[in-house]
Amino acid sequence: METVQSPWQTAAILIARLILAAMFAMGAAFKFMDMGMTAGYIASAGFPFPLFLAWCAAILETLLVIALLTGAFFTPAALVAAVYVVFLGFAFHGPSHWAGNQAEFGAFMSHFPFAAGLLFAAVHGPGSVLASKLGRW
Repeated sequence: METVQSPWQTAAILIARLILAAMFAMGAAFKFMDMGMTAGYIASAGFPFPLFLAWCAAILETLLVIALLTGAFFTPAALVAAVYVVFLGFAFHGPSHWAGNQAEFGAFMSHFPFAAGLLFAAVHGPGSVLASKLGRW
C-alpha cells in the first residue's frame, strides 16, 4: 500500500536521493580517475589484491549511484551501501588510525550519520516519484 506524499516530502526524498547518489558518484569518479592511487590506498590499509579491490569498489559505487537515482533495487542497494560505508569507516579510519590524529576519528565518525541515512532510506524506500518499481521489497 502506497501512501500519498505531500510536495515537500517528495522534494525532500528526491533531494536526499540526489545527495546520497552524489556522495557515491564522487567516490567512484575519484577511483576511476586514478585507479592506481586508490589501489595504493587500499594496499596501505593492508588489503590483498588492491587493484582488483579498487575496481570492485568503483563498480559497486557506480551501481549504487544507479540504484539511488532510479529507485531500482533501492532497499537492497541502500542496505549494501550502509554496510559498505561502515566497513570503510573501520577499514580506513578505525581505532588503529586515531593515535595522534584526531582528524581520523572525525573521518571515522562521519561514516555513521551517512550509514544512518542509508538505513533510513532502506526502510522508507525511494518515494513514489522518479522511482522504478524494479526490485521493490
